[in-house]
Amino acid sequence: MPAKIPATVVTGFLGAGKTTLIRHMLQNAEGKKIALIINEFGDLGVDGDILKGCGEGTCTEDDIVELSNGCICCTVADDFIPTMEQLLSRDDKPDHIVIETSGLALPQPLIRAFNWPGISTKVTVDGVVTVVDGRAVHDGQFAHNVDAVDAQRAQDENLDHETPLSELFEDQVACADMIVVNKTDLLNEDEAVALTTRLKTESRQGVQVVKAAMGALPVDVLLGQGIGAEADLESRHEIHHHHHHHDDDDHHHDHEHEHGHDEFESFIVTRGEVTDAAAFAAQVADTIRAHGILRLKGFVAVVGKPMRLTLQAVGPRVDTYFDQPFGDAPRDTRLVVIGETGLDQAAISAALTA
Repeated sequence: MPAKIPATVVTGFLGAGKTTLIRHMLQNAEGKKIALIINEFGDLGVDGDILKGCGEGTCTEDDIVELSNGCICCTVADDFIPTMEQLLSRDDKPDHIVIETSGLALPQPLIRAFNWPGISTKVTVDGVVTVVDGRAVHDGQFAHNVDAVDAQRAQDENLDHETPLSELFEDQVACADMIVVNKTDLLNEDEAVALTTRLKTESRQGVQVVKAAMGALPVDVLLGQGIGAEADLESRHEIHHHHHHHDDDDHHHDHEHEHGHDEFESFIVTRGEVTDAAAFAAQVADTIRAHGILRLKGFVAVVGKPMRLTLQAVGPRVDTYFDQPFGDAPRDTRLVVIGETGLDQAAISAALTA
């Protein structure tokens, strides 16, 4: 059976920076073919900026689908499911699907839709990414332009729920696998730490909370979480059982920020062969927990095994499998470590090579 296509759901209020995050992802997609489903609403239309990020190999105009009939969580059956079926029936299937919800869409009904017959066997929710406006949330506003949110809400005839922004925010956090605190360049260090700490306590265990400026997040951090969120609805239930409303995303304030991974760093650790693959995977998990590493991936040489062991870790969850013979390549273990700036590289290297 072919592997399921991973889909990442990006949610967050108007102006939080969802579109900027996606544009940056497209510009740094590293050859992945990505299809986008964008829940624009009203007369905004697909953000022309998004298309600027699309290199030929990453996505074409045919790979961008706009759902403009209203809030995605209110029109799942009429709008989203047929769009997904169409996308999945194509011969040139994407490597990854990214869904940008309208700013006032509840993520939970959308995640449930991935269990529909005809969809569930072909696609899986790689992860739910909630983008928050760090400055606005710190100030208790949740969205930087509440009037714009209310104007969008009034435009949506399909909207069947009125919800205070604070409750909606709690629902978006409850569903998240990763929370991106965007616009941290507008906060001082103490404010940023206080906000990320607070969001860690308010979210489910294991949710990664990362800081970003201008939506600049490494693609390896954003995609490839491997969560399978549709099979884990119980833990991400709506806190407020209302339906939900509309708004759209951030088409302002975002200057081009080409390479801005200032908040992140990566480095490579090399070592010789390991004697016990399972023990080494546990050693990797312990190191990740001790140092707050976001992602770790690479290849491991195991004594007596002609195949190389592929290792991928998202947070402390470590997956390994033997993928191909080493052949003439040197039998080294090479691991790429990715985390927020300030990793203790010496201590991590020592822990992984011990």
